[in-house]
Amino acid sequence: MPTFTFKAMDAQGQEIEDVIEAQTQDEAQATIRQMGYFVTKIAVQKSEQSGSAATANQRRKTFAVSGAGGKTMVRFTRQLSILQDAGLPILRSLKILEGQSKPGALKNSLIDVCDEIESGATLSEAMAKSPKAFDRLYVNMIKAGEAGGSLEVILRRLAEFKERTQSLKNKIVGAMIYPVMVVLFTVSILTFIMLYIIPEFKKMFEEFEMTLPAITELLIELSNKIAKYWFMIPLIPMSIIIFIMLVRKFKAGRYGWDLAMLKIPVMGKLVEKSNLSRTQRTLGALVASGVPILESLAITRETSGNSVYEKVFLKVTDSIREGETIARPMRIYAKTSFHPVALFFWVAVGAVPPLSILLIKPEFTEVAFYGSGALGVILGLFYLMKMNTPCVEELVINMIDVGEETGELDVMLYKVADYYEEEVNTLTEGMIKMIEPLLIIFLGLTILFIVAALFLPLVKMISGLAGGS
Repeated sequence: MPTFTFKAMDAQGQEIEDVIEAQTQDEAQATIRQMGYFVTKIAVQKSEQSGSAATANQRRKTFAVSGAGGKTMVRFTRQLSILQDAGLPILRSLKILEGQSKPGALKNSLIDVCDEIESGATLSEAMAKSPKAFDRLYVNMIKAGEAGGSLEVILRRLAEFKERTQSLKNKIVGAMIYPVMVVLFTVSILTFIMLYIIPEFKKMFEEFEMTLPAITELLIELSNKIAKYWFMIPLIPMSIIIFIMLVRKFKAGRYGWDLAMLKIPVMGKLVEKSNLSRTQRTLGALVASGVPILESLAITRETSGNSVYEKVFLKVTDSIREGETIARPMRIYAKTSFHPVALFFWVAVGAVPPLSILLIKPEFTEVAFYGSGALGVILGLFYLMKMNTPCVEELVINMIDVGEETGELDVMLYKVADYYEEEVNTLTEGMIKMIEPLLIIFLGLTILFIVAALFLPLVKMISGLAGGS
């Protein structure tokens, strides 16, 4: 029979610490209450048997590099919510879900959580020790549910929150699949043409000793460079990605990159609206669950995923500590200002591509430098014109203001999140419709360039042969 250690208060308010044998923890608590004591803490007494059980649980764990994925956590949260609604004890629910989970970070975390609960920890305390699966938002909402005695309601709300967040993420990722696949396919076809088709035309032109137009010379030179440096095709985008990742390692670099992204036409609006939808839904879920407002803002800041919004929520938090509301400081700090790293990214996007002409044809030095300078200045001026645009729209601030006045802040935050989620859907559909013709235009211009470069000397050659006959 298991032995339980417990702490309790007697009728005089004196603390008592003792052990008791019982079949289950509920039976042990009932026996202690019959003795006239009020239980404050109870846990299974650790023994060699429990130690061997813990060792067996550790052996069941598998190696996991990353944390639990978003889809995995959505499914787990919904299933846990259903089991709790059905009235099952939390430990049994967790063991059922652990048993059916695939090897990975979530299964490992559930094993640890079950061990902690069997040792007397609460659900939130156990989850807090497994950050690979349960982040700070998750733990605090569970903690609020335990404190309010409404764990089933909180789990249901958490499941809905996770599902909506994952759905929004899936829509954005899905919208990017089509253009990425088209670009990769286009690059592959063009590389094949440059490596195998253009060299054959080059041999033919050399046999006839023709004087080639500038456009044909540029195409042949491009083919030669690609044949010689083909490994640069994947290396260049990889280098750009690594450079951006290194810049983002620094606080100023991360803020500058996130700010630069927000100023991109169409794409910047998509980033802004998706961030507003996610942050307002997060804050609304925490407030509705009873998490203190300062803690809610801190968690929202950490989970925003964008340093521009992190700064806004940090300033709002500091202002609330001084007695302010949420709306007023948010209106003040939502306006972004000049940042040198953001300007660098905008100028680089305009200046670097024209300079790549020098790698193909060094003789075009003047054209490359003039083009680089002009595009760099144009995009730099565009950023300077957009740098003071607020990252939080007035609608959000007004809705928060109304929510604070009426005492229904969580309701207003949910409405804002729903509105911006619809905006993201509309913007995503519009962006896909816009990308399709742009890709067609790009492909058309590329094909026109290749056809013109090859057929101009062919027409000249055919004309010469006809005149000679």
